Amino acid sequence: MADLSIRLVPDPVLRVVCAPVTEFDAALAELTTGMLAAMYAAPGRGLAAPQFGVASRVFVMDTTWKDADPTPQIFINPEMVDCADDVAIWEEGCLSIPDRTIRVARPASVTLRWQGVDGAPQTGTFTGFAAACTQHELDHLDGVLCTDYPEAP
Repeated sequence: MADLSIRLVPDPVLRVVCAPVTEFDAALAELTTGMLAAMYAAPGRGLAAPQFGVASRVFVMDTTWKDADPTPQIFINPEMVDCADDVAIWEEGCLSIPDRTIRVARPASVTLRWQGVDGAPQTGTFTGFAAACTQHELDHLDGVLCTDYPEAP
């Protein structure tokens, strides 16, 4: 398997539009297990496959583990299917851009459709910090970084 350390700016993989996952196999399960381990060790709350050196439409997230029991989530081929008109501003950090945060305005809630590691379809609505985190990780899958956004007031 490739070097699976967290990639830092200006690594070119961070600017790649990632390919959809088509194989739901042991290699995908191994990838997501490694991504979760790296995310927790960093310590972060979300990690996208390109940050792990893999240009696939995969991200993992656990927005509660620093304050409560871990609730890891795995998103394969995620897509936003709805978003709120209301906007929330969050101070975002990124494991690929250490020691820097930026205030980003994003929809306050989003609904995603994705597949689990077994390929099963899933849908969920996210609010608050979880909404911001899902959007941040989705951006990574399209080669977009939080620093690409204008700083919110």
